[in-house]
Amino acid sequence: MFQYTALLGAQSSSKASQSILELDGGIKLLVDVGWDESFDAEMLKDLERQIPTLSVVLLTHATIAHLGAFAHCCKNFPLFTRIPIYATTPVISLGRTLLQDIYASSPLAASILPPSAFSESTYSYATTQDDKNPNILLQPPSADEIAGYFALINPLKYSQPHQPMPSPFSPPLNGLTITAYSAGHTLGGTIWNIQHGLESIVYAVDWNQAREHVLSGAAWLGGASGSSEVIEQLRKPTALVCSSRGPAASHTNGSGRGRDESLLGLIRDAVSKGGSVLIPSDSSARVLELAYILEEAWTVGNDDDNPLRAAKLLLASRTCGSTMRYARSMLEWMEEGLVRDFETASANPTPHGNGRSRTQQAQNTENKNVKAPFDFRYLKLLEKKSSIIRNLSTEQPVVIIASDSSLNWGFSRDTLRHIASDSRNIIILTERPGQIAGSMSLGSALWQYWNEGAGSMSNSDEATVVEPSGTDLATRSVKVLPLTANETPIYQQYLARQRQRQNVVHGEGPGASALETSADVIEDQSDSSSSSSEDSDVEHQGKALNVSATMTNARHNKLGLSDAELGITILTRGTGVHDYDVRGKRGREKMFPFTSKKRRGDDFGEMIRPEEYLRAEERDEIDGEDMRSGATKENIVGQKRRWGDSNLLSAPAGWRGPASNTQKRRKSNDGNKVARRDGSIDVDGDTLVEDAPEDVSESDEDDDREGVDGPCKAVFEEEKIKIACHVSFIDFSGLHDKRNLQMLVPLIAPRKLILVAGEKEETEALAEDFRKRLTVEGSGSKNADVFTAIVGRTIDASVDTNAWVVKLSQSLVRNLQWQQVRGLGVVAITGRLEAATITSDEEEVKMKKKLKTSSGEDDDVEGTAPAQDNEGPPPVLDVVPASMASGTRTVAQPLHVGDMRLADLRKIMQTSGLTAEFRGEGTLLVNGTVAVRKTGTGRIEVEGAGQSMASFDPRSIKPTFFEVKKKIYEGLAVVAGG
Repeated sequence: MFQYTALLGAQSSSKASQSILELDGGIKLLVDVGWDESFDAEMLKDLERQIPTLSVVLLTHATIAHLGAFAHCCKNFPLFTRIPIYATTPVISLGRTLLQDIYASSPLAASILPPSAFSESTYSYATTQDDKNPNILLQPPSADEIAGYFALINPLKYSQPHQPMPSPFSPPLNGLTITAYSAGHTLGGTIWNIQHGLESIVYAVDWNQAREHVLSGAAWLGGASGSSEVIEQLRKPTALVCSSRGPAASHTNGSGRGRDESLLGLIRDAVSKGGSVLIPSDSSARVLELAYILEEAWTVGNDDDNPLRAAKLLLASRTCGSTMRYARSMLEWMEEGLVRDFETASANPTPHGNGRSRTQQAQNTENKNVKAPFDFRYLKLLEKKSSIIRNLSTEQPVVIIASDSSLNWGFSRDTLRHIASDSRNIIILTERPGQIAGSMSLGSALWQYWNEGAGSMSNSDEATVVEPSGTDLATRSVKVLPLTANETPIYQQYLARQRQRQNVVHGEGPGASALETSADVIEDQSDSSSSSSEDSDVEHQGKALNVSATMTNARHNKLGLSDAELGITILTRGTGVHDYDVRGKRGREKMFPFTSKKRRGDDFGEMIRPEEYLRAEERDEIDGEDMRSGATKENIVGQKRRWGDSNLLSAPAGWRGPASNTQKRRKSNDGNKVARRDGSIDVDGDTLVEDAPEDVSESDEDDDREGVDGPCKAVFEEEKIKIACHVSFIDFSGLHDKRNLQMLVPLIAPRKLILVAGEKEETEALAEDFRKRLTVEGSGSKNADVFTAIVGRTIDASVDTNAWVVKLSQSLVRNLQWQQVRGLGVVAITGRLEAATITSDEEEVKMKKKLKTSSGEDDDVEGTAPAQDNEGPPPVLDVVPASMASGTRTVAQPLHVGDMRLADLRKIMQTSGLTAEFRGEGTLLVNGTVAVRKTGTGRIEVEGAGQSMASFDPRSIKPTFFEVKKKIYEGLAVVAGG
């Protein structure tokens, strides 16, 4: 059984992707935890209901559309962290930096409190006509919490079959196997092959067959038989889940060298006119391709020959430094050409020490252009808004790759405000932004503006540049403000209700501690803002909610919790209830409820502040002012001092201090580098700056982050941006086009095809095209099943099989010899099918069932439907009689069952004392004389080499050929009829 349900992203303009795959036995797999730039928590309601039934979670790409809601689910849904999660290493690393960038840049990423929280609140919210929704934000996860969530993900490698562990509330997986294959599009992007019983499912959403500079193509084609056939593991699945969304349908898809030249041509034209270029992109996935192309373009030639060097090349995102460090450590996941570049750079080491000859110096000067991939020389990394504004304020042209292609958050929005008013500048869109529910993003508005302008031109292609027209684009900006006195109780009430539901339904779990932490923030703020009088209760009046008081008998009805939902906790939550019936109850419902109170201290007791117990001579005072007082907090005990601060007493004049941990540079071999105290380096006399973020060494504070501690709300302000610059579009989305689908899907030959992740028009058009192309040849009457997924609708895509029920006789069962193949029992049976005989006792039981059914006493006796009573007992398979055995011996032929991997065969040969090594693609050479190959169809071919008679020695010759074939047969189950 296989059922598919799309939770998000089917026949929709939103790019968010969430899918439920339900297999036989109640096994449920969640593939992707996507979101869009609206960060609306209402989109995750269906996912929240599915979490208690999930077995495994799989992640495909490190993009917002595929894992944007991952941290939100881990923080707000307690059971989600208990489900085993699997992804490739690049998806884990780049996804971590992506979400850290999102939560540090966009206040809306924390998600606004749903409107249902206001209607269920026990406190009355004084609303006005102008302010009907307070837009209270949930507490966002910190960077450390996000890192902890991604540490829970189990890393996988490509082509590595793995049997996952089930979640604590999942049924047994019964041999479920998952395998990851390269999908292109992003670094570590995955095509999942899921095998369970008779089902073989290939989940391929957002893939790219073409090779790029950084990313290799999808792993559909390849193998020893050539690149014209689909590999065996992905061929003829029972179901193929494929995305129908591709590049912009109204314009041709540029790829390869032509696409790169179009991009560089637009940049050269803008730079020659003294204009700047904005390229909006994501901050972790597709940005690697753009950064590599532009860095290579700036490296070519010298300053006189390369006009691009007249402009500064910038990459701006909150976590660009971490993203590039991860990229340099994952070269094995990239295209093979990059690996060769790295090997070339490593083959030219720089001699250590100061004693170098002139020849060595000249050789190092020639090798200055040979560098490791992503070891940027011209691309500067920026992680602060103030640094971006400083670079844009100069007269020099700037080419900046800024985070977020939707321009709803990130540095691309801030950059647009500065360059939109100059007609010399240009905005180059690299992918079509997805629509956001309820509103249009700034990126979508720019795309529509370009699409309308390009459609009116006769020669419409990707490199079309729309001239400025002074159009005003309306957009909303978000500010974060602390909650007011009327809004704080609503947020506290929401936390208390969520905590109570989790305690009642799921017990004390990790989610309860997260909610307690959020509530403690409010309590701490109330304590700090209250009066210092110890004999008054004024400080407690700011606490609008006490959990024990909230769940009293007077209020729990307003929370929507009945007595049955409270369970045994009604003994402590209700008033006047002193008895509870525990007969027939299980687990916590049989014991008196006990709630352990939160300790106000650490493991050693009450919290102690050392600065309160310092002697007078131990205090650091400057001009009579205590540096450990509340007014100056830079040097509080337990905190680190910052090098270069004005209050650093013993720092000598001119000393800027050593670099922090974020400024430490890794060593490189492209020249003899001499580090300086100002963070720059000296390579053979030339001063360069390493590719660390340019602004990490600046002493000025970043002024673009809202310093609101604790609960806060979002305030929206309408603004208009006048577009007086040029706008163009070049497709760098890295997605498959319609031609790739039409070529590959017939080669894959799935029994069922499910199209998801696309708009309604393109999905239905593609489905109709495949219904014609996948017609079963020969019969001409039956077509392959093609489904178009709809959000919330379940598709039954189970494999079509014909099964009959037979009963084995006792004599036949005793003679069976089972063989184990990957956890499954295999046996060949040769028998005689006979009609079953009904005894008098069985006839009497059957008549009783018919009488009860006809009298209406029981419609279904002992779980047997009445319709099955007329079918009779199943036939019996018995041993073939001796008189017929001689005629059936030649019918059954031996059959080898199993799959022999060459890597496993190599280990077997080495343990047997034979030498085995791989030669070429898909060839194992044993003892230098026997070659073992595995074809694309899975067939193993063994070929032996002959020896000359001159070197023939019978005493030293080993029968290597026959030993290899024997080991292969031992690794397979030989099934023959008996």
